[in-house]
Amino acid sequence: MSGMIKAMVMSAGVGSRLDPLTRFVPKPLVPIANRPVMDILFEKLISIGVKDVICNTHYLSDKIIERYKKNNFGINFNFIKEETLSGTAGGVKKCQFFFDKDNPFLVLSADGLSNVDLEKGIEIHKKSGAIATIGIKQISLEEVSHFGVVVTDENGFIFEFQEKPSINEAKSNFINTGIYIFDYKIFDYIPENTFYDFAKNVFPELLKEHAINTFEVKEYWSDIGTLEQYKQSTQDLFNGECKFSHAPIVNTDSGSYIAEDAVIPKTVKFVGNSVIGKYSSIGENSVIENSIIWDNVVIAPNLRIADSVIASNSVIKTDLSSQIIGANEIIASESLKI
Repeated sequence: MSGMIKAMVMSAGVGSRLDPLTRFVPKPLVPIANRPVMDILFEKLISIGVKDVICNTHYLSDKIIERYKKNNFGINFNFIKEETLSGTAGGVKKCQFFFDKDNPFLVLSADGLSNVDLEKGIEIHKKSGAIATIGIKQISLEEVSHFGVVVTDENGFIFEFQEKPSINEAKSNFINTGIYIFDYKIFDYIPENTFYDFAKNVFPELLKEHAINTFEVKEYWSDIGTLEQYKQSTQDLFNGECKFSHAPIVNTDSGSYIAEDAVIPKTVKFVGNSVIGKYSSIGENSVIENSIIWDNVVIAPNLRIADSVIASNSVIKTDLSSQIIGANEIIASESLKI
């Protein structure tokens, strides 16, 4: 693919639905299999020849900038800092200076985890003559009430959006993945210095002009926007549904795990699928079950950690079941909030 295509990664959100994991870590740096989700996204962009990337940053912006201003991916990393959030479209408008008038560009969410064929989407967009092309994913009808549903004509152009419809009201089971390809003309539909949203403000205007095309995402797609989705995405990786480079999966008699530079005694038992972060230490005779443990975590001996997520630099001295522990915590039995 031509290196002329540029991309924007929307990176400004607070990630409140991932609290307490995002109290010290911005959502783009939340790890999947010990890799920040934005690392995985940048790796994908480079693989299709997209090197010029801009991010709008806001929450904990310095941590994002520090990680990527000098990177090993080959990404030409650019950024803006939004002092106040300006909506999905408003954030893109602030990056207008970065894009070329004669080329379409990608807009992706920093929390997206996908094996989508972006090159296919770009080709479909170029041939369609549309101002915007949206990646759409078919899901089960039972799930539509959690997503924005799109209704298309026989040519794949959108003529209606439904925001989280009930099963009975849904006219489609295709959803908006938040993967966008835009022509430079999109900026004509976004005013400057105004809080503006694609779903509420821009797309309704484009619908009137029949100017929004789609391409189907048949590959794996998820996001880590909620705690449940975050945990599920990790399980999807172990199940082979999602593919990206990571440390090898270690299989044991009772479970599997991914670990990097961690202290894991032979007496530790793994059940299900778990991830252990760098420089973490698991105590003797502990049981780790379907859990995600970030970097520099200490687990005391003889504990059972089940269906839990523990952020970096925490010390765990008691059993955990279905708990989310933020960074820098010391959790003993009397301090655990059930």
